[in-house]
Amino acid sequence: MTKTDLARELLFHIRLGEDSSIEFKQVVCEGPRIIGPHKDKMALEIAAFANSQGGRIVLGVDDKTREVLGIADEQVARVEEWVVTLSQQAINPPVPLHTRLLQLPDRAGMAKTVIYVEIPRSIMVHASNGRYYQRVGSTKQEMKPEVLMRLFQQRSQSRLIRFDETLVPATTLDDLDRSLLQRFLRADTPEADQLRKLHLSASEHGQLGLSISGVLLLTPNPTQWLGNAYVQCVCYSGTERDAHDQLDAADCTGPLDQQINDALAFVRRNMRLAATKTIGRQDLPQYDLGAVFEAIVNAVAHRDYSMTGRRIRLHMFVDRLELYSPGALPNSLSLDGLMENTVTRNETIVNLLSRYYNAREEAGRQALIERRGEGVPKIIKASEALSGKRPEYRLVDDDELLLIIYAASKDVQDE
Repeated sequence: MTKTDLARELLFHIRLGEDSSIEFKQVVCEGPRIIGPHKDKMALEIAAFANSQGGRIVLGVDDKTREVLGIADEQVARVEEWVVTLSQQAINPPVPLHTRLLQLPDRAGMAKTVIYVEIPRSIMVHASNGRYYQRVGSTKQEMKPEVLMRLFQQRSQSRLIRFDETLVPATTLDDLDRSLLQRFLRADTPEADQLRKLHLSASEHGQLGLSISGVLLLTPNPTQWLGNAYVQCVCYSGTERDAHDQLDAADCTGPLDQQINDALAFVRRNMRLAATKTIGRQDLPQYDLGAVFEAIVNAVAHRDYSMTGRRIRLHMFVDRLELYSPGALPNSLSLDGLMENTVTRNETIVNLLSRYYNAREEAGRQALIERRGEGVPKIIKASEALSGKRPEYRLVDDDELLLIIYAASKDVQDE
């Protein structure tokens, strides 16, 4: 939907007032502080919509007078950041939402800036401040125990529809790049059928668009809809994160296969070469690039894309490489079980990447990802054989997986 069409629809709703799908909020600021709406009430509104059929909140409209008041230009970015932060930090589990900046006319015809917040219907059940609300008509209501229990049961069953198969609001099939699409299509089957069967498209309430997987694999810039769906790479000259020691930095964007290849290229150009001290000097890389490739693929394929405030971070230091992937281990998998078990969070993404035959030579195979569960053992064994130190997996704050791969030392003696 274009901004013009959306603005026209919102003006129609403003005339009619709030209902089960839309809420208006006046924004009040005192200097840098946002004092209205109250942050706790705002978080409850977001959670209530997510627990129901989804909905929209328009910030900058008085809910009582239905007057378009707008948000001052110097406050717009702060208010938008505030509402996104609430959705991630004040609600458990976090709610993915989408924001757009619009201009609507007030009663005098003057253009005022408002923030349009779209909250999709969630496949989870969300609490704010330990309380569970749902949207009923134009109000939010706390759920009674029996209603809450029933909702948990329904949402548990609905997770048969995986998150990476869900619709990304405001997308259409026109947003896909046809050159990217051709990698997955067969000539003997109608395109629309293949998009649906591969879960690259999705529909909800009559809207047909791209799924999470479709956006990540078929659009040239997934961050247009999924703002943190990229790999942040930084190389430091020392052993700590210090801006003064930064040697190189890059944000690897684009479709997922491009992110994987660009992140690997970043490691390749920034890693040092050591040398053996035997006759016939041989260069020894700082990292096994096959292992690094596996690690990046795993991070991109298995990260939790519902965590909209997080990105994959690849940080290189003089003695190690750290790779942070948003999301705890899926389906009760433990750190001890990583070597023996294969558990997939994003089944659709993994399936499609396994069909995409354009892997870098470091992978030792054609497909970007393999389904045999050999990725983590390869990372561990190849890296330990090179550096003499076993890589480490750690959980950070129970919602981020950290992999540390240690670098080969500068001077290596042949024994």
